Amino acid sequence: MKYRIWYSTESFADYVIDNTNLKSKTFVKKKMYESDANNAKNFHTMPDHIKKILYLDAPDIIVEINTEPIFSIEVSTEAGTGHNAFQRFARLAASVENNVPAFYIYPEAAIIIRQNSSPKWDKINPLVFKALGDVMSIYKIPALLYYFPSDFRQYPSNAGASPHLGTKGLKFDSSRAYAGSPDSSDREMQDLFSAINEIIQIVENEGVIKGCEKLLSKRTIIDRKNIMQQEYSNKGGNTNMSPLSATVKIPTRYLLNYLSNYENNDYQIGELLKSRQETIVYKIDAGFRGDPYPGALAAIDYLTCREGKSFEERKYNLVLAWGEFSIDEENQTILLRGDKSDINDFIDAVKASETKNLLTKNYSEITSSGIPRYYMQVRYGSTYSKVKHIRVFSYFADAILFPNGSLWRDA
Repeated sequence: MKYRIWYSTESFADYVIDNTNLKSKTFVKKKMYESDANNAKNFHTMPDHIKKILYLDAPDIIVEINTEPIFSIEVSTEAGTGHNAFQRFARLAASVENNVPAFYIYPEAAIIIRQNSSPKWDKINPLVFKALGDVMSIYKIPALLYYFPSDFRQYPSNAGASPHLGTKGLKFDSSRAYAGSPDSSDREMQDLFSAINEIIQIVENEGVIKGCEKLLSKRTIIDRKNIMQQEYSNKGGNTNMSPLSATVKIPTRYLLNYLSNYENNDYQIGELLKSRQETIVYKIDAGFRGDPYPGALAAIDYLTCREGKSFEERKYNLVLAWGEFSIDEENQTILLRGDKSDINDFIDAVKASETKNLLTKNYSEITSSGIPRYYMQVRYGSTYSKVKHIRVFSYFADAILFPNGSLWRDA
């Protein structure tokens, strides 16, 4: 059996290999290119089964055996309050939606030092544990979070006393060969390595498909799920936390009334939006941009809307609204005002991505090195050529609303 380890940072790939049973396997390491949008020269060389995991966003590691992916890893050192813990959530969703177990390494807390104030711990938003649990409930595939090692539990009330204050209270591995990687001696990382070894063993014994189907019944995985549930409870997790605090549920007829201005004798809104009686609106009164909103939108889908493996299998519509949002009960519609964002912000981002589109070129205009990339775009269109936040927004949102324009699905 031959393993391939796709990586964004080679030192982190070496860290995972050397601390797990991968070190005794036959393997090759391969550089992972995230998208056609940010690496037009190389992305088309990525195998098709890896592209499928990258369609929303790219994790830090993907490991495969005999061309079948068996797990991915995403690692972050960011402070996890509010929306921030969900910033990478779309990457995890993309992995699990392709039946590939996902591991998320994230700090329980990180030290924030602000001007004229003492250092303090910025703690993880516990709602991320419920979001991952809901993903697992739908796909029956592990989506597990392990804490990036830190001094938080030793110095919870005195961040300034952290021995690792210079690295936000986070503990990195002592080996220079693994620059930027978590302390491998920490219990959290040891538990992660055990889970990885569990996957390696089961897929070698049972095959990838059957092995992954059995993972949730393995004690190593069950124990981690239990810890995540306990952490959600112990840290006061509830569904009034961000980003759910930025959502509102409305009757779908209010949305349809709002969109009715676009209807005429030649066009009527399609059946998808009408098929659900209620709609969840994610309100963002800010300038149009990417992080942390794409990951938060993905998490909201699983926390409130999703009942199946496709966006079509939702109990509620999921709508993204940019601007000052309010409800007009008298006219049974919604109001959206403000000038921080408008529809042209979205359109301009799409147009900018389309500059990477080769499909309008004549054959004589395409270089030899560009031909396989052209052929990829013939198959996938500009899917991978769009920037990440455009890909994620258009994948998860049933409609996107701006004060001066809207986009929506008909089916």
